[in-house]
Amino acid sequence: MHPQKTPVELSIILPCLNEFETLAVCIRKAHLGMKEAGVDRYEIIVADNGSTDGSLEVAKAEGVTVIPVARRGYGAALRGGMEAAQGSYIIMGDADDSYDFSAIAPLVERLRSGYQLVMGTRLKGEVRPGSMPLLHRFLGNPLLTFIGNLFFGCHLSDFHCGLRGFHRESILGLNLRTEGMEFASEMVIRASLAGLTISEIPIIYYPDGRSRPPHLRTWRDGWRHLRFMLLYSPRWLFLYPGLTLTILGLVISVLLLPASFQIGSVVFDVNTLLASVTIWIIGIQLVLMAVFARVYAFRMGFLPRREWLEETLDRFSLGGGLALGIVITLAGVALYIAGLVMWRDAHFGPLEYEKVLRITIPGTSLVLTGLQIFFSSFVISLLGIR
Repeated sequence: MHPQKTPVELSIILPCLNEFETLAVCIRKAHLGMKEAGVDRYEIIVADNGSTDGSLEVAKAEGVTVIPVARRGYGAALRGGMEAAQGSYIIMGDADDSYDFSAIAPLVERLRSGYQLVMGTRLKGEVRPGSMPLLHRFLGNPLLTFIGNLFFGCHLSDFHCGLRGFHRESILGLNLRTEGMEFASEMVIRASLAGLTISEIPIIYYPDGRSRPPHLRTWRDGWRHLRFMLLYSPRWLFLYPGLTLTILGLVISVLLLPASFQIGSVVFDVNTLLASVTIWIIGIQLVLMAVFARVYAFRMGFLPRREWLEETLDRFSLGGGLALGIVITLAGVALYIAGLVMWRDAHFGPLEYEKVLRITIPGTSLVLTGLQIFFSSFVISLLGIR
C-alpha cells in the first residue's frame, strides 16, 4: 500500500504577470505568515498569466508550485490557481508586495473559526503614503463600496481589497465566471447573494515594490466593476428606475387629464401631459426589462433563486399576460373612438386642440403599454422554458 498524501490545509495563490521584482519577497513572507499562523500543511501557488520577465524562474527557484494560465486576466489567473489548489482554505493576494503575507495569521484564524470569506480592509486599517492614489482612496473605492453595499447588502468597508481568504469549496461552488479585474466584485457579490458568512480584517496597505506601472487602469477597471454591479442587480438597473418613472408619469398624467394646472407663474398643460406619458411608457419598459433580466439570471444561474418570485413566475401564464395586454390596448382604442366621436360631432371639422389631445395622448400611451405587455408576455414565457 502507498502511504496516503497528507491533506493540505491552506493554499496561497499569487496571480502573477511580470512580477520579477517582488515575487520572491511575497513568497518568503508567505512562508513566514504560515509559520506565524501555525499552518504546517500548506502550499504556495503562483498562477502565472504569461510572464516574460523571469518571474517563472524566480518561482521555481523558491520551490513553489507554478500553474500556467493561458487565458489573460486577473480573474482568469485566480480561477486557474483556485482550480489547482489542494487546500481546504485559500488566501489570495497580489504579488507586488503591497500586502504583507507575513501578517495573515488573523485571516487564517477567521477561516478556522468558520467564516467562508474573510476580506482584508485597507480603509479600516492603514493606507501607507504612496500606496493608493488619492482618487482611489477618497472616491473610487468608497463609491464602489457604497454601491456594492447598497445593491447587495454586503456591509463591507473595502469592497475591492485584493487580500482575502475563503473556503475553497464554498467559493468554487459559486461558479465564478469573469476573467478580468471585475472578478474581485463577482466573488463578493456572489458570496453575499448566496448567504456565505463574511468577515473583515483591518490590514496595512503598502506601496508596491515594482518599478513598472501597475496593471490597474483607474477609469477602465472602475467602469468594469460598476458595470458588473449593475448587471448583477436588475432591481437597481431596471426595476427601481422603472417603477419611479412609471409612478411619476402616471401621477402627472392623472393631474393633467381634467385640465391644466398652474404653480406660480408656470402653467402645466397638454405638452406636459405628453412628456408625462412618455415617462410612463419608458418606466413600463424598464420594469419589463427587469423581469426579463431576472428570469434569465435565474435560469442561467447568475443570481440565486427567490422562492416567492419563482412561484410567481411559475404561476404566470402566457394567456394571462396576453389578456392583460389586450385589455389595456382596447382601453386605449376606446379613447381613440371617443376622439372620433368628438370629431364626428364637430362634423369632421376643426377640433379644440387641448380637449382632443387630453383624449388621444392617454389613448396612445395605453395602446403602447398594452402592446408592450402583450409581446413581453411571449418573451417572459420563452425565457421561462427550462
